[in-house]
Amino acid sequence: MHMNIAIISFWHVHGKSYADEAMKAGLNITAVWDENTTRGREWAKKLGCAFYDDYDRLLGDSSIVGVVITAATAAHTELIIKAARAGKHIFTEKVLALTLAECLEIKAAIERYDVHFTISFPHMCNPSLRFAKQLSDSGELGRIHYGRVRNVHNGASAGRLPAHFYNAAECGGGAMIDLGAHGMYLLRWLLGKPINCRSLFTKVTGKPVEDNAVCIMEFADGAIGVNETGFVSSNCPLTLEIGGDEGALVYRKDLGVSYASKKTNGKWINVTDLPAGLPTPLSLWIKSLKEGVDSPFGIDDAIALTEMMEGAYQAAKTPGFVWEN
Repeated sequence: MHMNIAIISFWHVHGKSYADEAMKAGLNITAVWDENTTRGREWAKKLGCAFYDDYDRLLGDSSIVGVVITAATAAHTELIIKAARAGKHIFTEKVLALTLAECLEIKAAIERYDVHFTISFPHMCNPSLRFAKQLSDSGELGRIHYGRVRNVHNGASAGRLPAHFYNAAECGGGAMIDLGAHGMYLLRWLLGKPINCRSLFTKVTGKPVEDNAVCIMEFADGAIGVNETGFVSSNCPLTLEIGGDEGALVYRKDLGVSYASKKTNGKWINVTDLPAGLPTPLSLWIKSLKEGVDSPFGIDDAIALTEMMEGAYQAAKTPGFVWEN
């Protein structure tokens, strides 16, 4: 089945990888829209497709069945709602929108116009992290009371990120709302919905937005979740820790996943027999289009992420205790 899709802006650094993946999967990229017309025309030329400087006109092309949204986060609400109204299926980069209120508007449009929706939660496809979820849910670690995710890179300190990634009006924030989104959805998946949080954001490189951040969350059952992120760390692989009263699990991207529990008599087991991972989020969206099935990363999951992010940023504005010199 040949399907035509459009890429909606190359603002995000993952726009290229989504375009490459879509083409490898057999989709036809027939159009590009970009708020930056120079950038949009360049990408349309590279992809051999049409460039539209009028988003509404692109949406009026009945041959386009879906759109990949990689525009600035602040633009998502308008772009996604318009796409839904036009009957286009939607894949979007995270986060969905900057506020819960905007997310609920998007949900209403998606449900009203009955379009398939997927948000990009790639780490939930990882076999090692799916094992962590499986073991946590099995009860072998006992009552889970702690979860920690550290997801960082050196994008700011090494000068690798585009300047607009530090534009609070476009992004809604800095490291936490971008890279920290992965830790947020993982902790929600593992621990449930938090009831309150505390945040600390700093600006190591002097950028207009935070490049070093942590959010600590409390859950109704007494568990604590810690989400660490930043753009100023080198050689620091994605890390997950889960603590229970009968065992613990540790994952590092470079070392894999291991755990110890009462059942193992406290011996640490390096896990090599992992459950199957999921296809990439874009592949899951493509499957939803071809087979008419729901994506595992749907609109309610997207809303939950923004709800957590909105709380994290609100908490960062509240001053904590200050020690006197």
